[in-house]
Amino acid sequence: MTPTLVRHHLPHAGTVPRVDPWARARDWAEIQERMLVPLYEAVYQRLEVGSATRLLGLGCGSGLALLMAASRDARVTGVDAGAPERLALARERLLPEAWGTRARAGTRLVDGEPADLASGAGDSGTAAYNLVTAFEPIGCVGGDSEGLGELLAEVRPLVGRGVPVVLAGWGPPERCATASVLRVATKLADPLRRAGSWRPALRDDLEEVAQRAGLRPDGSGRVACPFGYADVGNAVRGLLSTGLFDAAVAATDQAQVDKELREALHPHKRRDGTVWMPNIFRYLITRTP
Repeated sequence: MTPTLVRHHLPHAGTVPRVDPWARARDWAEIQERMLVPLYEAVYQRLEVGSATRLLGLGCGSGLALLMAASRDARVTGVDAGAPERLALARERLLPEAWGTRARAGTRLVDGEPADLASGAGDSGTAAYNLVTAFEPIGCVGGDSEGLGELLAEVRPLVGRGVPVVLAGWGPPERCATASVLRVATKLADPLRRAGSWRPALRDDLEEVAQRAGLRPDGSGRVACPFGYADVGNAVRGLLSTGLFDAAVAATDQAQVDKELREALHPHKRRDGTVWMPNIFRYLITRTP
């Protein structure tokens, strides 16, 4: 998972292993991204996302969360940096001119940072966005919260006062079956370069980011997001697409990581060959000052 997710493509320390970026983006979009659908739906329902919503999605990836908001008639904008392949898939989903259909009104996708968006006001004089989401789960990679804090600072000129900003993160490791599998990333990574590998989520990860960004907490929730896969091979591809194992691959090799991933997944394999791992994710709703 970019659990993103949430950011999956933040630069890791050390050498990044060679991968096929298009294959990885497809694996993310077709296998892994859907695992967070319950999180997106819970947030949208709680905040009553609809036709009056002008949503800015940070780290939008391949755009599933934006698509779900657009299906509720929200006007959506997504920004993402360093993941052009995922953004290309988001354009296929949200700007389907190639299919001979009309693009969703107001949809905008930007390869870059929030600062690359033109700030300004709408016809009514209100700020450009009235909801900001950062759905890529933080708190599982060293340094990811700092990267998110920088993005949130760039968002401030684009929104008015009291606008909800939603942060997402992993739940307690004891409530996330996938935690035992993700520990492979830390075990195999170079001990001197583990800033780019998985770490257990901490209870106050989201609150600390909000505090540093000057955002006011205004509610939170927990959502069950089980990870389910057709088979072990499908699970390995989905998990590798998150980028959380890149540091481990760089420190060892792809074959070693694949082998240990398969072993770690074995306890979660069911009789029919499918893989099932219950997880809890958190979201924190904050408000701009």
